[in-house]
Amino acid sequence: GSFDPVTRGHLDVAIRAASLFSELHIVVVHNPAKTPRFSSEERVQLIRTSLAELNPRKSLRITVDTLDSGLLVDYCRMVGAKALVKGIRTNVDVDYELPMAQVNRDLSGVETVFIPADPTHGHISSSLVRQVADLGGSVDKYVTAPVAKALSIWVANQKLEGGS
Repeated sequence: GSFDPVTRGHLDVAIRAASLFSELHIVVVHNPAKTPRFSSEERVQLIRTSLAELNPRKSLRITVDTLDSGLLVDYCRMVGAKALVKGIRTNVDVDYELPMAQVNRDLSGVETVFIPADPTHGHISSSLVRQVADLGGSVDKYVTAPVAKALSIWVANQKLEGGS
């Protein structure tokens, strides 16, 4: 995913997926249709810091990496992954993700496993978190403390620069 920023919903799906597989790779991908708020490396660091906050014993085998170009299935081939995990919140996510799952299987044989969002987090999206933060609202319920701090700094810097 783009994870811009990573939310508690993303992290919940990742931790649940990590309990199903011997190893999990969270891959921050470049989406040419989006202009990210944080760089790929910043997003990787926020994910790592957030996972450490939620899983301090590091009992799960999770690797966080980036893919700045190319197909996600090529990354899967490179690391020997047999499945992609996608979190789904609503039928809108299914409608968006299902065609990609079918193409990914056609291209590489990699299957997609859908994990439904926990109802506690099902209404949260990165874009909604960004909007709330931009308008001065608290995002503490939706993201970890390191992410909330990074968003606060980003918003403050935009105000100093005369941006949004």
